[in-house]
Formats: sequence, C-alpha cells, structure tokens
Amino acid sequence: MSIHILPPEVASQIAAGEVVERPASVVKELVENSLDAGATQISVTVKEAGRGLIEVADNGSGISLDDLPLTVSRHATSKLSTADDLFQIATLGFRGEALASIGSVSHLTLTSRSRDSDQGGKLRVDGGHISAVEPVGVPEGTVVKVADLFYNVPARLKFLKKDVTERRHIEEFVARYALAYPGVRFQLRQEDRHTIQTSGNGDRREVLASLYSLELAQQMLEVIAEYEQLTITGFTSAITFTRSNRREIILFINGRWIQDTALVTAVVQAYHTFLMVGRYPQSALFLELPPELVDVNVHPTKAEVRFRNRDHVFRGVQRAVRRALLAHTPVPDISRESFGPASDPVDFQRMDQAWPSPDQDFQQGQLHWEPRDRQLDESRVPLLRLIGQVAATYIVAEGPDGLYLVDQHAAHERILFEQFLQQRQTSIPSQVLLEPSVVEFSAAEASLINDQLPVLGTLGFQVEEFGLNTFLVRGIPQILAGIEPGAALRVLVEDFEEDETPLQAEFEAKIIARVCKRAAVKGGQTLSVEEQRVLVEDLEACQSPRTCPHGRPTMIHLSVDLLERQFGRRGAR
Repeated sequence: MSIHILPPEVASQIAAGEVVERPASVVKELVENSLDAGATQISVTVKEAGRGLIEVADNGSGISLDDLPLTVSRHATSKLSTADDLFQIATLGFRGEALASIGSVSHLTLTSRSRDSDQGGKLRVDGGHISAVEPVGVPEGTVVKVADLFYNVPARLKFLKKDVTERRHIEEFVARYALAYPGVRFQLRQEDRHTIQTSGNGDRREVLASLYSLELAQQMLEVIAEYEQLTITGFTSAITFTRSNRREIILFINGRWIQDTALVTAVVQAYHTFLMVGRYPQSALFLELPPELVDVNVHPTKAEVRFRNRDHVFRGVQRAVRRALLAHTPVPDISRESFGPASDPVDFQRMDQAWPSPDQDFQQGQLHWEPRDRQLDESRVPLLRLIGQVAATYIVAEGPDGLYLVDQHAAHERILFEQFLQQRQTSIPSQVLLEPSVVEFSAAEASLINDQLPVLGTLGFQVEEFGLNTFLVRGIPQILAGIEPGAALRVLVEDFEEDETPLQAEFEAKIIARVCKRAAVKGGQTLSVEEQRVLVEDLEACQSPRTCPHGRPTMIHLSVDLLERQFGRRGAR
C-alpha cells in the first residue's frame, strides 16, 4: 500500500482518542475551559452516564461571535503564542485541541456571549463538520452541549465501562475541582439527580463537608508549608481515619489535577509507623510552583507533569504532611495503670479452677479431643482444647496432633462469613434500629449505594435516601447487630474497584466478606474464657476453617514432632 495523507476526519478521530478517552474526559476539558474563562458558577448535567448528553454551563467571560468558529478548530487557542510560552503556562488549557477533538466524535453545540457584546452566537459541530454561526440572545457566559458521544466511533463506545463506573469517574473529577476551587460554585446533576452542589464561598473545609461528610471535614488536618518557591496547602486525614487504597490521595499543581506516583508515595511515607500495612490516608494537597519549574506539556490529557527538581517537591510534600501529623497527634500519657496494676497478687487457685485438668474433663465427659488413628482431614480442624489467649490477639488451643495458634480476628471473620452465607440461602433476618442512623457519603459512593438499594435489602439492610448524598439506615443484618450501622454500610463501597460491578449477585460474597471483616473482633481485644471457647467451637464447625474469607490463614499448627525437635527431645529427620 502506498503512503498517503489521512483524511481530515480520520486524523481528527485519532487525535481525539488521546484527549477524549471517556465521558469524564469531556467533562474535564469543558470544566477547565470554564475555569480559565474566570467562571464563578459551573453547572454540569449528565445523562446516560455521558453517552447521551454532557452539558457544561458557566458564567465566564464568554466568546465573541468572530472567535466562535476558531474555538472548534484544531490548535486554536488564546492561551499561548510562542514556543517559549510553553514553559510558563499559567492556565489549565493551552493546546487548542479539546473542542475540536470532542466535536469530531459527537454532536456538539456551543452557545456563548462575551462580556463586551450584546449578542451571542450558536455553533454546531457534527462529527467534525462545522456549521455556520447563528446569532442568538443568551446570557453572558458559555454553554457547551455534547450529545451522542462516540456515535461515529463504535469501537471506542464498546470499550466504555458500565454506567455506574462512568458516572463515578465524572463525580470524582467534579469533586476534585470543587475542592481545588472553593470560590467557584459547582453543581453536578446526573440522571436528573443532584449529586454535587457547593456554595462557592471560598471555604475549603465546607466543601469537604459537602462532598464527603461533616465528620470527615472535622477530622481532616490542615497542611500549610512553604519551602523555597514551593507552597503546599490542603488537608490530610488524621491517623484514626484511613482508606483501603490510595485513590483518595488528591494532588494539584498550580490549580491542575495531576497523577504522580512519586508524590503519592511521599504522602504515604509521611504516615510511616502511624498506619497499619495496607491502610492509606485521605489527602487533598495543593502545590504552587513558579510555572517555569514545572512542565505540563507531557501528554494531551495534561494529567502528567515533570518537575525541574523532583526531589525538592517530594521532600516538601513528605515534610509538610508529616509536620501536620505530628502537630495534631498528641503523645499518649504513660502510667503504671497502662501496664496493669503491679500490686495485684496472682490467684493461682482461681486459675486452677478456670482451667480444668484433662482428667477432670474426661471424668465429666467434656474432653474436647481424643487420639485418632485415622489420617486427619487437612481442610478441617480437629476438636481442640482451649488453653488461653496471647497478646489479646491469638488463642492457644491443643489438638490431638499438636498446638494451634488461632488469630481471633481472622477466625471470627470466617465464622461470621459462613453464618452470613448460610442465612442468605433462606432469608437474612434484619435487626431494626431503635434510632435510625444517618450516614453521609461522597457523591461517587452515594451513587453506588443509590443504584443498588434493592440488593442491599436482600442482604438484610434497610436503607433509604435522606437528602443529597445522605442515607438513613433503619436496619442492619441481625448477625451484625454489634457493629455501628454507618460503618457497616460504608464498608460496602470502601474497596470498590475499577472493573467491579458493586453489590451485584456475583459480588455478594465479596461484600459480605468486607462487612464481616469490619464486624469481627479485633486483634488486641481481650476475650473472656467463655468467649474464647465459643470462638474455637464455632471455628471447628466451619466448612473452611483454615482461612479467612480473604485468604489469610486463621491458625498456625505446631505439631508435636516439631515441638519435640525444637526442645531437643528428638533429632532432625
């Protein structure tokens, strides 16, 4: 095949693939244009998860009639003129590709009126074909409507995720920019429901409360630091509030949201020794640098940047977050009572009564184990005799083939999980709360819950909407009666993954496992002798007692042969 020049429409669609990856990409480009235009009010309307309609309206400076055709032309921009300007970019957009790319894969309608004009104009772009400008009477500002996204690129349309995933991406983007620009009033409406609405009064902590919850906004620690041309402000969570992934670590550079693995790592390292392995903070940090020290012209999406001195920025983020943590984390008082009363004598007689001898158990017919000649079933647990608890975390028990150390948290997870699954086969009983619990979520999380309220009902939850991103919990599964209702509901969306359809039938077991993890007894929790005994007996009755629902072992077995070799009673074989 001979070399030839691609038709303009094909070249446009190829270029659009770099800029317009999904509906959230369209929202990003249009909202950034509104912010560059100095808008103080931005309204986003989405239908059919962005496939059907995306509309962004603002009260910015608008576009003049003469400039309207240029806005949808490729590489047309008002934000730079020479190559040198690329190294001093102070705006969010600058490449002049967004509107042209969007128009090439959709039906785009652009309506705008500039501040110094009495008349506005309307322009249509259908799959890259630009119509003539039509004079219209409209308010000051700009409205962009994008209909039938990817209608002429069916292959790209097939690669979009499920509606719930696409809506979540849109909500997360608008939430990030609402937090970055607290002086702008944001409104997001999806499928005829308001999911995000901020006041635009400039109070970033109020925006936090609006997007997430009042409780989270009160717990977030303020970060303020300045290091050699680098200014860092924002919020980071206290060590008592953690997430199961790094998705809620949000970073902005000069008002631009970025994805930077190194800086996310800097935030995580600031929490070193403060958080458990596998738990992460929630942070929203806003960095300000002279434009010449950061290169934003790395990728058409403008989500990646390069720093002239990356180590300086990395250290600055780490130190700023660490300093905020140390300033708000008091050193605990240590007293003798922390280690227990030293003067209490040990009651050996009482201990003897609490731990019956094997002979006594045998005489009373209560012996928990007996020697067996047959091969033990490796997937099950033999009958165990309780010995005690170590470090308020592990239960020690004796079996016919040696010693068992049981992780009480993992074991209780397995017990609750199998009880939950057994009840699900018939009908999971629900425990009605004396006082309904009000739970607030972020917009993305609220969308997940709202879409699957009927499925929650089958799991024993009684939940109903109670305002913007707020739900009322009237009942929870009876088996979880001891857990705080808000925590039980919140854990359902905490670990939601990109390609996961939340709360559907094939994922119910995974959701149940999450709830059981939150409801199970914790390591460090002292159990009474009777509680230990019941836990061991319930574990013996489980179908898969050797691992928790997440695959972690519930116990460690030390055989008699191993113990004899460790004590030198038998040589190595």
